Amino acid sequence: MTISAERPTEVDDKGVDPPEFIAQPKLRRHGLLGQHLGTAIVCGFLGYILGHWLGNYVASGYPYIANSGQNSIAVLLALMFMVLGWLIGIGALNYPFAKMLGREAKGEVEYQGWTRYFRYNLDHKVVGIQYVVGVLVFFFTGGLLAMAIRTELLNPTVHVFSADTYIKIVSEHGTIMMMMASSVVVGPLGNYFVPLMIGARRMAYPRIEAFSFWIFSAGYLVIFSALFFGGFPTGWTGYAPLQTQAGPGMISYLFGFAIISIGMMAAGFNLAVTIINYRAPGMTWSRVPIFVWSIIATAALLTLASPVLLAAGLFGILDKTVQTAFYVTEHGGSSYLWENLFWFFGHPEVYILIIPGFGIISHVVSTFSGKPVFGYLAMAYAMVAIGFLGFIVWAHHMFTVGMPLNLQAYFVAATMVIAVPTGVKVFSWIATMWGGSIEFKTPMLFAVGFIFLFTVGGVTGVVLANAGIDYALHDSYYVVAHFHYVLSLGAVFAIFAGFYYWFEKMWGVRYNETLATIHFWLTFVGVNIVFFPQHFLGLQGMPRRSIDYPAAFSYWNRVSSYGYLVALMGLVVFIAVLAEAAIRRRAARANPWGAGATTLEWTLSSPPPFHQFNELPVIHADSH
Repeated sequence: MTISAERPTEVDDKGVDPPEFIAQPKLRRHGLLGQHLGTAIVCGFLGYILGHWLGNYVASGYPYIANSGQNSIAVLLALMFMVLGWLIGIGALNYPFAKMLGREAKGEVEYQGWTRYFRYNLDHKVVGIQYVVGVLVFFFTGGLLAMAIRTELLNPTVHVFSADTYIKIVSEHGTIMMMMASSVVVGPLGNYFVPLMIGARRMAYPRIEAFSFWIFSAGYLVIFSALFFGGFPTGWTGYAPLQTQAGPGMISYLFGFAIISIGMMAAGFNLAVTIINYRAPGMTWSRVPIFVWSIIATAALLTLASPVLLAAGLFGILDKTVQTAFYVTEHGGSSYLWENLFWFFGHPEVYILIIPGFGIISHVVSTFSGKPVFGYLAMAYAMVAIGFLGFIVWAHHMFTVGMPLNLQAYFVAATMVIAVPTGVKVFSWIATMWGGSIEFKTPMLFAVGFIFLFTVGGVTGVVLANAGIDYALHDSYYVVAHFHYVLSLGAVFAIFAGFYYWFEKMWGVRYNETLATIHFWLTFVGVNIVFFPQHFLGLQGMPRRSIDYPAAFSYWNRVSSYGYLVALMGLVVFIAVLAEAAIRRRAARANPWGAGATTLEWTLSSPPPFHQFNELPVIHADSH
């Protein structure tokens, strides 16, 4: 790739930043003053108290909305005011408040030191790091709940938890891992690297970018708060009528979904506008890196699917608080309405998680094979096709609800078709490696591991796409194994590949290759021991979300639980990788991968400066 840093003599207004973002920003170094995470926590807590009091006051004249000793209006208003206080405390609402009062909002500020990561920051690289830390916290929480599940299932007769507590742990685990992981790649790596890879100085709307992270974090707190309201016993899917019968913890689930959907819409819209309008001169669509193609496909899914989740959550909240009947069958509603709305979002959600991983794997495989990615245009079009087809296959999650045979036939066919562009990607990765000079550094190990795990999950998905087979395997551990191979393993291995690939670029230090390799092997072996036996359990007939099971299922459950310990050792080694890099602080290189890494971010220092491109680069050749 040939790159020039000269500013072109004639440049369209698209992609050129306004003057206030070209000038050097004001510098601030204070650490404990003003709006920051501590202020957000205090304001959120005060908002919770105020909202709870106000909810009890409002609901005092309406005893019919009381629910298990805690009225749902009080819970809802407490959570709403908590989120509002959180956003006010961090400073996310300063700009709209200033505009509403007719005042000029403050300009861009460059905070110095580690405190900038605990503030409402307009630098897309800082937001990317905030997402990294947030995602690690989300997965750590979900991982602890997974440990509780595997501990309980270690023995068929000795119970650590009651049946009620167990189903609530399972529900919280699934919800956190699925909904919080919506940002698993788009948040950390999308926000950090998209502007760098397209030659932009910033995101199109920096304030919306920062807002998306902080409201997403508020959504995590709302969903996690369900544990303090008695939890919810519905599984992560929240099906009615269990939803309408659940206690006040269900409000946290539904309101958390609504909050998260707002953050997802904001992130998707901002990424799409940035990629469309802020590409550097010469960065035509045929020269856009594969990872950027994956992000714009994901941005479309985020923008179009999230409003459906928002509507579904609001309908459920109305059912729980003011006694509407959207999902209450006996009062004229339909529990199937929730299922259709949920899965119309839920299946694109699968691709929101995995499509950015496709982009990462394409870059890693190309770099460490010493070859350009095979079939660049086919890869790009395949991701767009997967995004489109993801919207028309949602009801393959609902084969057992009694839908007509013709409708079943349609969703079977549509599901089979979506395997075609997915197969194109796997073929492309294999063809890229074929005949290449492969170097098995840690990112490449995770990339190859991803291809294996995702292929296993894809094959079992084709099995479940058959309605007749799905009748037998629906809600069994076969389904659990399938979606963990596709998402919990596929998406996680993709982000680890990207994390190590861009480690030096993001953090400015080098990691220890030996420790990182150990991390890969422990994780790869451990997760396969956890989830592969669950195919056998499902084929034998073990239902998911069940605390009791016959002794005939005990062998593979023990193997699965022991596998978790191996995977847990991998997590410990990963923490050691981070600690060792932070302590040793070996200076990072601008481009540690040499000639194979050709995208724009590798032309910058590690980590990139605040103003990564003082002059817009001009692209003269393809960069895939």
